[in-house]
Amino acid sequence: WFSTYRVHHRVAENFRVGRVFLCGDAGHIHSPAGGQGMNTGMGDAVNLAWKLAAVVQGRADRRLLDSYEPERIAFAHRLIESTDQAFRIATSRSRLVGLFRRYLMPKILNIALHTSYGSRAFFGVISQAAIQYRAGPISSGTAGKISGGDRLPYVPMPGSDNFEPLRSLDWQVHVYGEANAEFRAMLASTGVPVHAFAWSEAAAKAGLQRDAAYLVRPDGHVALASPVQEAASFQRYLTGLAIKPRTAERAPYRVPGTMHSLA
Repeated sequence: WFSTYRVHHRVAENFRVGRVFLCGDAGHIHSPAGGQGMNTGMGDAVNLAWKLAAVVQGRADRRLLDSYEPERIAFAHRLIESTDQAFRIATSRSRLVGLFRRYLMPKILNIALHTSYGSRAFFGVISQAAIQYRAGPISSGTAGKISGGDRLPYVPMPGSDNFEPLRSLDWQVHVYGEANAEFRAMLASTGVPVHAFAWSEAAAKAGLQRDAAYLVRPDGHVALASPVQEAASFQRYLTGLAIKPRTAERAPYRVPGTMHSLA
């Protein structure tokens, strides 16, 4: 059978009004091109969940919730534009677009997906792992190629990796290189653990800066990136949002020979 399908593409004016938050299709609907609907809804839920949990449990100021809308609504608008464009290309009756779709697009995709850079870029877009919140209200600083709002890059290590500590789903500081004693001592009062990783070629390739410090959010995005280990800037950030990590519920994470953690 045949039918007519009308594509709807809309984004709600607000994702938050007082105590009401919109996630997933309640906040945005778009073309199914690219299969981005489920990933986007899950991304909304994850972004809101850790913030809401922190506020409800008294581990963060309510202002943390103000960051949900600007971070996710900006991505929703970008998604609408990209899926609409993909849908137009897929359904256009233009002879020129048809030739592009039939002959050029397969060749372009084949070349892109068979190169290291192309395959990583394609995966980053489709999986939404490349999402960044640099323009968000709780993102700050740059160290190396990593800025506040970026997803913490993956760095493999002998027998482990830098993502293992993220399993705590809590705030933490990462240093790739040497974490100086004064920096660790001053941050101890905040309850945020400092994870120091041995500097490596993989860390440099990931865009991290040696001996820089990165405050990482519970969702794995960098909140604050600092090229120098200045504890005062981290303390100001944490105090500004009244961040209180779940220190009492967590033992320091350790991997012999690669990193150490100090709460």
